[in-house]
Amino acid sequence: MNSYIFYAMASLTRADASSHLAAREVAALQRVFHNLDRNSCPTRYNFHMHSVFSDGQLQADEILSQVIAIGLEGFAITDHHSVLGYHLAQSLLAEYRQQNPHRALPKLWSGVEINAELLGTEVHILGYGFDPYHVAMQRYLQGEKATGNDFTARYVIDAIHSAHGLAVLAHPCRYRKAAEDLIPAAAALGIDGTEAFYAYRKVLPWAPSEIQTELVSRLNVKHNLFSTCGTDTHGCDLLSRV
Repeated sequence: MNSYIFYAMASLTRADASSHLAAREVAALQRVFHNLDRNSCPTRYNFHMHSVFSDGQLQADEILSQVIAIGLEGFAITDHHSVLGYHLAQSLLAEYRQQNPHRALPKLWSGVEINAELLGTEVHILGYGFDPYHVAMQRYLQGEKATGNDFTARYVIDAIHSAHGLAVLAHPCRYRKAAEDLIPAAAALGIDGTEAFYAYRKVLPWAPSEIQTELVSRLNVKHNLFSTCGTDTHGCDLLSRV
C-alpha cells in the first residue's frame, strides 16, 4: 500500500476514534450537568479552576492531589486558551489509576476558558468535554485570545461544538452588560449552559452568591440551558477562588 494512503487512513482512524470518545465523554457530562445544584460545588464537582499554565498558582499534580483529597467525583481544569494542564493531569490520573486500581477516582473532562465578544462585550466562554486535538479548537489553544471573526462568541461556540464539546458562559453577572441581555444572546447562538453557581464575592467557605444564582438559574430554565458550577480558583486552594 502507498505510504501516503496508509498514513491518511491511519489518521482518519485516529480521528474517528477520537470523535467517538468525545461523543461518549460529552454524553456523560450532559448527565452530570443536568443534575448539578447549589450544593454540588466545591466538594462533589468543580468545573472552573486554573493551573500554572495560565493564571493559576497550582501545578497539575497539586490540583490532582487536592481533587482526590477533597473527594471530587468530577472536575475540569479550565486554563485560559490552553489545555496543557489538562493533558498533564490526565497523564498523572492515568498513572494513579494504574497504581490504585481499586480506588474510586474522579472523572477529568477536558476544559478551557476562551475570551470572546458577545453583544459588544468581552466575555469568557468555557469549553468542556471537547476533543482537544480537533482542528476547530487549535486557534483557541495558543495561549492568547483569538482575533477577527474567531474572537466572536458565535465562532467560539461553533468551534467547541465542532470538537464535540459543550459551551458554557462563565460567571454571567461579571460583565459590563447584564446577564438578562447576555444569556438570551448566548442561547440564540447555541450555547449549552451558563455558570449559575458561582461566588461573586471572595467568601470562605466558598458558596454561590444567592442573588446572582437565583437570577441566572431562572434565565437558564427559561432558555433551556444547563446550570454549571465552579470555584474559579486561581490560588492554591480548590475550595476558594483565591
